[in-house]
Amino acid sequence: MRVVVSVEDGVTRHPMYRMAAPVNFTLLEKEQLAIIGDNGSGKSMFVDIITGKHPLLGEGVKYDFGSDNARMVCDNIKYVAFEDTYGTDSDTKYYQMRWNCHEEDNTPFVYDVLESAFEISSAANSAINLAEYKDLLYDVFGISKIYSLKLSMLSSGERRKLHLIRALLSNPKLLIIDNPFIGLDCQARILLVESLELLVNKIGLQIILVVSRDNDIPNFITHVVKVEELRVGEKLFYSDYINGEARTKKLILDETIKFGIANLPQHDESFANTIVECYDVTVSYGKRTILDKLNFKILNGERWALIGENGSGKSTLLSLVCADNLQSYSNNIILFDYVRGSGESIWDIKKHIGYVSPELHRSYLRDYPAIDVVASGLSDSVGLYKRPRPDQISICEFWMKAFGVLKYKHTSFLLLSSGEQRLVLLARAFVKDPSLLILDEPFHGLDQNNCNIVREIIEEFCNRRNKTLIMVSHYDEDFPPFITHTLHLKRLG
Repeated sequence: MRVVVSVEDGVTRHPMYRMAAPVNFTLLEKEQLAIIGDNGSGKSMFVDIITGKHPLLGEGVKYDFGSDNARMVCDNIKYVAFEDTYGTDSDTKYYQMRWNCHEEDNTPFVYDVLESAFEISSAANSAINLAEYKDLLYDVFGISKIYSLKLSMLSSGERRKLHLIRALLSNPKLLIIDNPFIGLDCQARILLVESLELLVNKIGLQIILVVSRDNDIPNFITHVVKVEELRVGEKLFYSDYINGEARTKKLILDETIKFGIANLPQHDESFANTIVECYDVTVSYGKRTILDKLNFKILNGERWALIGENGSGKSTLLSLVCADNLQSYSNNIILFDYVRGSGESIWDIKKHIGYVSPELHRSYLRDYPAIDVVASGLSDSVGLYKRPRPDQISICEFWMKAFGVLKYKHTSFLLLSSGEQRLVLLARAFVKDPSLLILDEPFHGLDQNNCNIVREIIEEFCNRRNKTLIMVSHYDEDFPPFITHTLHLKRLG
């Protein structure tokens, strides 16, 4: 059987990007692979070696794509990374643009992006009927729902779908996807698995999935490679991996951290009774209505689960609560006992809120030390505009220790793994001891042990006086048992 990718005793030339041991790996044709490991274990570095991003000492990575060997490696291998869902450093205005866009803005449409990618692919591919291939992809992924939307109006799940289709339009032989299911609702996850499996069977696409949890490995995967402590393990059959994998001991939150959280001085002295109240709230962008006459009320101390399929308006609703959406002024909204638009500033609202979301992730694609990212939560800024006091540095370090990322405090945020970045952003959400904690997909990209730790931190924090929680997740098991209310949004159109 043809060896598609092979690495023999691979050591990267740059010492900063080296694994703890030489890499030995082969991928045979028709094999579908899952790369699994804890956050920071070296999964992304291993993928970078496979794709040739980091040149190796001696003989490099060998590729054999059969009849497509004439094409460049970058055409035969496409990598859809975690960060792709959130844009690039040149796309930093997305967050505000998404909530405050209008029909006349110059944001491109989905069809602009896809048709441009199709034109490039048509010029580079002659071996297949690209028109038929494009129609197949659009049909498989149900692109019609988002085809006529502006990029600024897509949910994080919809953006992930867009990036995936754009990568597939180039007709790669090997598709590598980093954490493919995060940010997707249950039905979307099922459809994605079915879509990928169909492409495997119909056009012979090979797939490598990079995941952090066993339950994210779909059934069409044939082999698994586990990465631990910067070491690439043996390639195993999927059945052998599942049957032989010793379950990792469940980690629990350190008792000193629990005590520290429980005994934090009350920073936010706001004791508002009504945290959020919405009456007949409607949000529309052009002809598309996202929220229609929504009514609900959140009182001090309640813990809410916010659920709904991709595109149902969860992030839009949170943008109203966080004072990021200008349409809050045209709606009947009460925040912290004040009617929205009665004279309060955005910062008067934000000072009570600790927030993390997939959209926020895109705002930190620059070379900030991790502790500066955490400290930016003290002033509700994206960058660190005000040097924190020694006591504030101390509280930043406490929360970084709680989330297990204190050792990275002087490390560039960009050099951390996606899971480690998520833990840093979680520390940022807690750092000012907010009265309202808004956690939008807080377990995004985390391994199981880190999920356990984060869940305990949330519980300890919310057990304190005058603490209110709004949490978003597409996984039922992510919600802590102390949730008191659920708001289920449904997609309109």
